Amino acid sequence: MAILNKINVFRRGLMRNLTKNIGKARSQEDIILVDKNDIKRILICRPNGRLGNLLLITPLVQEVTEIFPNCKVDLFVKGTLAPIIFENYDNIDKIIDLPRKPFKSLLKYLNVWISIKKQNYDIAINVDKNSSSGRLAVQFSNAKYKFFGDANEETELVKNDYHHIAKYPVYNFRNYLTKLRFPKTNKIIAPLDLKLSSSEITEGKRILNNLFHNDKRTICIFTYATGEKCLSEEWWGRFYTQLKEEYKNFNIIEILPVENVSQIAFKAPTFYSKDIREIGAVIANADLFIGADSGIMHLASAVQTPTIGLFSISKMEKYEPYDNSSIGIDVKLYTKKDYLKVINSILNNGKVNSYSKAI
Repeated sequence: MAILNKINVFRRGLMRNLTKNIGKARSQEDIILVDKNDIKRILICRPNGRLGNLLLITPLVQEVTEIFPNCKVDLFVKGTLAPIIFENYDNIDKIIDLPRKPFKSLLKYLNVWISIKKQNYDIAINVDKNSSSGRLAVQFSNAKYKFFGDANEETELVKNDYHHIAKYPVYNFRNYLTKLRFPKTNKIIAPLDLKLSSSEITEGKRILNNLFHNDKRTICIFTYATGEKCLSEEWWGRFYTQLKEEYKNFNIIEILPVENVSQIAFKAPTFYSKDIREIGAVIANADLFIGADSGIMHLASAVQTPTIGLFSISKMEKYEPYDNSSIGIDVKLYTKKDYLKVINSILNNGKVNSYSKAI
């Protein structure tokens, strides 16, 4: 497995070097004025199949459809999660998904690229400048306007949240639009959004009611994460004990991962589902979500539940939850007293204070 990982790292690095200059020659061209009403079809490229990475493009999708409300958007992704995540996005037309293992599905893999070439797009957008497949898809498309996701140094200097993975694609696309003679905007970037329906939220509430049979407020915890992002059983054991002691008037529920494992040995009431929207609906009825950097952490943020993201090795400025009093926490710097201050601040409907951010 270690050898395979090294091969994949080498392959990704090689492809990035081969594709990093795609689109650069056109970047200096003067682009003609565009009437936004002429933009009817847009391709957004994020060939990644992970839950978190797909949720993290929802702010860009919202931005695009707000600017071009009459357009249809096709998504070039990987895997099978995108139709579930974007189920209630009215402007999404086609989901073009690369197979996870292209050499085992070679015909489908080739058909994906053919479908991109056959469709005429007004704008093609690559979300991540480091995605070789994304850059190639934009280059390969028959789009009139092609945005390859390249960074804008001026924006990077003036926006203190520029490096967030959900935000820099929006900032970069806004800068590209100024080349099309669109006015600059400083509008707040939209939050992640799963767009749950009212019936889904009601069902999530029913699930919680059946678990607890009381009117207490609810705290959700998610104790799992992949690789080194996963905090130890010892860490979670101490933290869960602290939560139980301090928040006796709250229900505490553990959302289980698809692996059906628990870092607290299943000591709390649990909820398990393989349905992403059902999991989101349950979390949407909670007052607070606490979990390490993971797809489920981003899911909690996408259902607008105040979220505390626990970071140990990931770049917090890139992945931390935002909006709705959410915050990222560096677990190496926080004490028991610090956690309580942040949790109380959120549960009391106050904004996370500057002290919490500065620790």
